[in-house]
Amino acid sequence: MTQARISKQRVSQKAASFTESVIREMSREAAKYGAVNLGQGFPDWPAPEDIKQKAKEAIDADHNQYAITWGVKSFRDAIAAKTKWFLGMDIDPESEITVTCGSTEGMIAAAMATIDPGEEAVIFDPYYENYMPDTIISGARPRFVPLYRNDDGFYFDRDELRAAFNEKTKAIIICNPNNPTGKVFTRDEMEFIAGLCKEFDALCFTDEIYEHIIYDGEVDGTNRSHESYPSPSGRHICMATLDGMRERTVVVNSLSKTYSVTGWRVGYCIATPDITQAIRKVHDFLTVGAANPLQHAGAYALSLPPSYYEDLQVEYQRKRDFIVPVLREAGFKCDSPDGAYYVMTDISDFGFANDIEFTKHLIREIGVAVVPGSSFYENREMGSQMVRFCFCKKDETLEAAAERLRKIR
Repeated sequence: MTQARISKQRVSQKAASFTESVIREMSREAAKYGAVNLGQGFPDWPAPEDIKQKAKEAIDADHNQYAITWGVKSFRDAIAAKTKWFLGMDIDPESEITVTCGSTEGMIAAAMATIDPGEEAVIFDPYYENYMPDTIISGARPRFVPLYRNDDGFYFDRDELRAAFNEKTKAIIICNPNNPTGKVFTRDEMEFIAGLCKEFDALCFTDEIYEHIIYDGEVDGTNRSHESYPSPSGRHICMATLDGMRERTVVVNSLSKTYSVTGWRVGYCIATPDITQAIRKVHDFLTVGAANPLQHAGAYALSLPPSYYEDLQVEYQRKRDFIVPVLREAGFKCDSPDGAYYVMTDISDFGFANDIEFTKHLIREIGVAVVPGSSFYENREMGSQMVRFCFCKKDETLEAAAERLRKIR
């Protein structure tokens, strides 16, 4: 007698519920068509020579085997020292830091360590594309709150944000400065979010990877700084520094953007000891540990003087002030970002059906790669007439893109 075969789905519902990275796909398309890549957010210049030298020295010193899973001691000490200098926070490198394989792993490790199936995570829409899969993989339900645009940039409706919080809310994910919008949350906005976290006993996962890339003033010369707005000298507002938020915030950060080493994949989480202990367990079984020699180089990088960060901000502001007028002259409608190194642009004047068709045209016919705006939205329609440019590129790369964009009309 023949026994009936049981048929099962070979792909999990989790994996089927999200797509591969559209950002990384755009880099492949750029290479395929020889387009200038203003899509994926990695610098196209060499990493600083002194930081690379420290990595070479660490390899030569034979720091090539497993490190302590939650991070090389000198690197954790350097994280604690820089956090004290930059944010004014005292953290214990022995019990409140986990070194991870980039901020990407840091965010998913934090989510898996704290969120249970059936709980919810609040995400601002548009969002960096990893946040929704992180939530789903953790077994939670993402709840999206839109960021709207007006003459002052991107903002959220406070009633809508409050309505997204409920008894199932475990966390809110913020990216500040924000990818993809370039928004920098004001102190007033941060305190409102903090109030909801305290009221609903929720955590905040805060992605701080662009903490040193914050601008002062609009590209046309209008000064937009005010007392609650960070200055170029480094007054970044971290959620963990607000009243009552130290014990309910997980700070996620990385070497990638500040030190131009996106391929090193060395990041870290800062959290209270109980949450850190949980993150370390998840991290151990996800990746075991981050690259040992690169952590030694990271300890050096984090010890650089304030002038390094001031120069970084000045250089990125110069690039921003070059690319935004180029985009406007080419016919894109866009705000000047307040932070990070991205520009979200409105493409509705070009007459394309949607952002996907426009992106294909831009890559194949104009020779400039961007990221379609809909890939950042849960409600794809909200981004169907938007694309994201990045400007963390050499001057000659930006100039080549500018020359090609002049042909778009």
